[in-house]
Amino acid sequence: MIEIVTGSLIILGGFFAVIGALGLVRLPDVLLRMHASTKIGTLACGLILLSCAVIFGTSDIIIRVIAIVLFILLTAPIGAHMMGRSVVSTGVPLWKNEGIEEGKLDTALHEEHSTPKS
Repeated sequence: MIEIVTGSLIILGGFFAVIGALGLVRLPDVLLRMHASTKIGTLACGLILLSCAVIFGTSDIIIRVIAIVLFILLTAPIGAHMMGRSVVSTGVPLWKNEGIEEGKLDTALHEEHSTPKS
């Protein structure tokens, strides 16, 4: 039974990690990509570490997992905030989606990223 729970947690954590990677590839803006990498990355790491705590089950490992998860939960939002501030303060152009119809969003993203910047 423990193996099923552990396997499920690892697969779920891997699934969220893949979603975060797709967010990094698909999202058009630096701030949106940052959001995908920090939020889903934290969830994926937490689930995989939880599976480690479940499978090993010793108090030593559980304390380490709790410490690592707390460290990730404390540092990921701070790092994301600092990255967001640096992006906004340096004037990186952000993606504007005003005036784009729902069906033409993919073509607008493709055109924006395929045109050479001067």
